[in-house]
Amino acid sequence: MAPGDAQRIGLIAGSGRFPQLFAEAARARGLSVVAIAHRGDTDPALERSVSALHWVHLGQLGRSVAHLRQAGVSRAVMAGGIGKLSALMRARPDWGGLAVAARLRHLGDDHLLRAVAAAFERGGVRIEPSTLFTPELLAPEGTLSRRAPTAAEARDVRFGFEVACALGRADVGQTVVVENGVVLAVEASEGTDPTLVRGGDYGRGRAVVVKCAKPGQDLRFDLPAVGARTISLMAAHGCRVLALQAGSALMLDGQALLAAADGAGIAVVGVSP
Repeated sequence: MAPGDAQRIGLIAGSGRFPQLFAEAARARGLSVVAIAHRGDTDPALERSVSALHWVHLGQLGRSVAHLRQAGVSRAVMAGGIGKLSALMRARPDWGGLAVAARLRHLGDDHLLRAVAAAFERGGVRIEPSTLFTPELLAPEGTLSRRAPTAAEARDVRFGFEVACALGRADVGQTVVVENGVVLAVEASEGTDPTLVRGGDYGRGRAVVVKCAKPGQDLRFDLPAVGARTISLMAAHGCRVLALQAGSALMLDGQALLAAADGAGIAVVGVSP
């Protein structure tokens, strides 16, 4: 690694708050952040938190690698989400993206992201864990809110993790909604928010939301993530418990999340399944 490379880091940014939180943490460590932003997903406000920002369409991997290498970047993180359905509709792959697509056996999230990471690394950009500078965002173990789950809710938490792990082995999704031992909703391509809304609406006001990493998931990217908006949706749709995999799920703006949970009487727990 050249001396200048050590002072720069790339940010391959998706949607949500995580890219900005990463950029702020990297800058606080004296690093120059060069960001790749995806049209239709990345918040334009990210530009205020990085040294340089390059806009690309989804699938333009060759162009993304070129931007980073021209800026002297040899390592990067992938932070933030990109919805699978919107990606399929809006992708405009260049030759680099098409080369990755040709190697895919299926479009499972983890399989696809591993292939994307490998493409960056073949181009000379090593992909680092997305929590490289933000380990404090990972959910700790234990009851995190004022209210702890009831005995019945705790049983649903355990059951939910069993179902979520089975779902994750198929590389499908990371979120399950259960109530009284009944699975109300599982996450597929729609993402977390529609899953918990659908599941909560099917329940009777005591739904439990479980979010965990997939067994064997590459923890460099696509970590389960929740924020204050998650709590707002849960409160509006009858979900009473949020259970997160300790050490693997991200709590974005954690203080605001827990304050919202306490205000709504929602229990938040970190669990090592």
